[in-house]
Amino acid sequence: MTMEADEIRVSESVPVGAGHRRGTRAMAPGDIPAVGRLFNRIFRRQDHAPGNDLGRYLETVFFGSPHYSPELGSVVHENGATGIDSAILAVPMAFMVNGRPTMARLLCAFMADGKAGAVGAARLARTMRASRQDMCFSDNASPVSADHWVAGGGIVLPIQSLEWQRSFLPLSAAAFLAGSHFPIARSRVVVGVLRLIDRALRRLRPSMRPKAEGECRIEAAGVEEFLQCASPMLERFAIRPAWSRAEFDWLVRVASMNRSLGTLQCRKVVLADGRTIGAFLFFGKGAVATVLNLVCEEGRERDVAAAMFARLDAEGYAVAVGMAQPFLMNAISRQRWLSFRHRGYFCMVTRHADLKEAAERNDIYIGGLASETWSRLLTDF
Repeated sequence: MTMEADEIRVSESVPVGAGHRRGTRAMAPGDIPAVGRLFNRIFRRQDHAPGNDLGRYLETVFFGSPHYSPELGSVVHENGATGIDSAILAVPMAFMVNGRPTMARLLCAFMADGKAGAVGAARLARTMRASRQDMCFSDNASPVSADHWVAGGGIVLPIQSLEWQRSFLPLSAAAFLAGSHFPIARSRVVVGVLRLIDRALRRLRPSMRPKAEGECRIEAAGVEEFLQCASPMLERFAIRPAWSRAEFDWLVRVASMNRSLGTLQCRKVVLADGRTIGAFLFFGKGAVATVLNLVCEEGRERDVAAAMFARLDAEGYAVAVGMAQPFLMNAISRQRWLSFRHRGYFCMVTRHADLKEAAERNDIYIGGLASETWSRLLTDF
């Protein structure tokens, strides 16, 4: 989540008044009321103090991580005249990069109070340049913000900037997806009629129904079981989330707060002999399944992806959506009734050449719990 920061490009030349003290510093819990008000002003176009719910959420997400420290957390710019005029909200996340532990920062919101915050925004942007960061990333940057990432030495990951959508009931899916802008589209009457038409279309067009491949079955699993599956399956990637038990449990807890996406669930993909070859985490609500993370044994991408889609269809969802991943593109793209859309630029900066090279050759697993997909700042408030 990033502001359209056109002002940043020119703000470096804005003079600083001698009577006003300005500076960047780590965000403190006491800054939450000011930062929450800034969030409302920039992203919700409402100039009022944050409610208790937003205030508690900001404190939980941006100060509650097991890896939190002021050096790895959010940053604000303060001027002597009006206080905090710009901020970058960040969550520390642990990764493994070519076998070495690396602390990354996920940037969740970059905001500035119009022209008044232009100087602060420029100073905050400079702190995020590649030369100063081990690993820093954002998964939904605007076009203007993406340009600033690149100008600061960063890169854009084009595949991770896409979202796939697999429709099982296309007309019902279109109604539910449009319902965020046109609530009448989700009314019981409209959805009921469209679902009847979709059922008729499925009889005429069998390709609408996904089919499992290979000798696989799906088993329901506890969310905590996903970590047991994911750890060995992610070792093939040069860049991957470290996901200690403490960090994973915390991410699951904060992700589960996003009730607008539904209930966080896990499924395992199992062979006839009982061996697990894949697993996926997803939110399920109404007609929409939002897939956070899908992992599998190397070479089993098609089997696991096909099994996932067949199961989500069988569970009654009209559509499944998720972030595109390079290692899954061949398996995902074999699905019928599939589309891609640009979800926002996935940007990254790092001062380490090997990390940048691995990301550019797509030797990376990132997204879902290792990104901002779960955040209520994208869906609520």
